[in-house]
Parts: sequence; structure tokens; C-alpha cells
Amino acid sequence: MLPESRSSAGSLRARVRHVALPLGSLLLFLVLWQLLATSGTWSETLVPPPAKVWDAFIDVSTTHDGVRGYNGTYLIEHLGISLRRIAVGAGIGIALGVLFGLLMGTVGWLRSLFEPWITFLRTLPPLAYFSLLIIWLGINEEPKVTLLAVAAFPPVAVSTTTAVAAVPKSLVEAARALGASRWDVVKDVIVPSALPETLTGVRLAVGVAYSSLVAAELVNGLPGIGGMVKDAANYNNTPVVLVGIIAIGVSGLIIDGLLLRLERTAVPWRGRA
Repeated sequence: MLPESRSSAGSLRARVRHVALPLGSLLLFLVLWQLLATSGTWSETLVPPPAKVWDAFIDVSTTHDGVRGYNGTYLIEHLGISLRRIAVGAGIGIALGVLFGLLMGTVGWLRSLFEPWITFLRTLPPLAYFSLLIIWLGINEEPKVTLLAVAAFPPVAVSTTTAVAAVPKSLVEAARALGASRWDVVKDVIVPSALPETLTGVRLAVGVAYSSLVAAELVNGLPGIGGMVKDAANYNNTPVVLVGIIAIGVSGLIIDGLLLRLERTAVPWRGRA
């Protein structure tokens, strides 16, 4: 067989494996789920079969028996409202994280001043300060967006600070020797060098914001996918809870895939010798 043919055959096998393995694991999961639901170990209220979850998905996505979706809002609308909250909150947190990371990575005393506070904030679970945000900001959008911003801020700040501090000093000194200003050094040397780790921090920050979504929508969260999950749980509506959880997970996978593609486009040299 010619080398080109072997290479194309290997590439085809790799693509097939890349698709087949996730699909196979999904099918295995559904089979195990169905067996567990029909085993009688738990009631259907606790572990509903996949068919009931699918029926719940159809119900919350359409108008049925005169009821529009869940609580008058379709599933896609609940998800869209939550994604908008994440976009605004995580966007603010990421922007502040990159700014603080650049400052702390280049100015030593600023790192000594702020790093303990950022570490303290990073270790706090969202529920620990959400009640305080409600007291300060009320029950509308402000505490939700603020919580997501606070949750997204530390991962980006820490990763950017570490990446900036790790930029080889020889590159900075070479740029200055060639007449680069301080801004030129930051723009042309520090930012490109720190970009890979910063983008990793952005992916982590979005993941943290997603994990904080239900907490952010505990109070006055409807409409919103986290609020839908919380409200359905109050009525032991497990199928709708599972629909919401699956919607959060699938949308999170899609967004992480888009961020990963952005990372590969912005820093194509990463992982290459």
C-alpha cells in the first residue's frame, strides 16, 4: 500500500473512532439508565426512564394542553435567558481577570497586594456569598450577574498572572533593546506569550460560571434554565430536572468546543515544537 493511502486510511479510522466512541458511550449510558429505571430499585419519581425524560423535553419545548413550555416559557427561551446571564456575568469577570492578571504579572507589588484576596475569593463556594449579594443588590438580575462575574474572575486572573510572570525576561529585554516602549512590550511580547494560558483560564472561568448557574438562579430565577431546575425540584418533577441538567451540560459542551476552536485559531503554535 502506498504511504499516501496508508495515511488517508489511518486518518479515516481516526475520524470514525472520534465519532463512534462518544456515540457508543452514549448508547451504553442510555441502556444502563433504562435497566436501572426498570429494575425496581428506585421509584420512577426518583429515577425516571429515558422515555419519560424525552416526554418532558417535548412538553417543555412545545405548547401542550394549553400550557406554553414550562411556567409559560419554552426550554430554548429558559436556556437563552441563562446564557445571556452567563455571557454578561462571565464576560465582566473574564475582562477584569485579564486586566488584573496583566497588572499583577508585570507589577510585583500589585501581585503581593491582590493575590491573597483573589485566592480567598477562588476558594469560596458561590452559595457562601450569594445571600449577601441578594441583601446588597436585591432579587432581580444584578445579584445573578454579579455572582457569575465573581465566580469567573479568579481562574482568569490566576492563569493570566502566572502566564505573564513566566514570560522569558530575555524576550522583554530584547524588545526594549530594540526601542520598544512599555506598551509595545506588553502588546507585542507579553500578551502573545501569555495568551495560551489566558485562554485556558477563560475556558475554566466559563466552566465555573456554568457550575454556578443554578446557584445564581436560586432566587427569582424564572425564566432561566437553573430556575426551571430549581422550581421543578421543588415539586419532585424529576424528568424536568433531568431535562434542565442535560440542557445545561450539552450547551456547556458546545460552548467549550467553540472556545477550544477559538484557542486553536488564536494560538495555533500551542502544543507544537
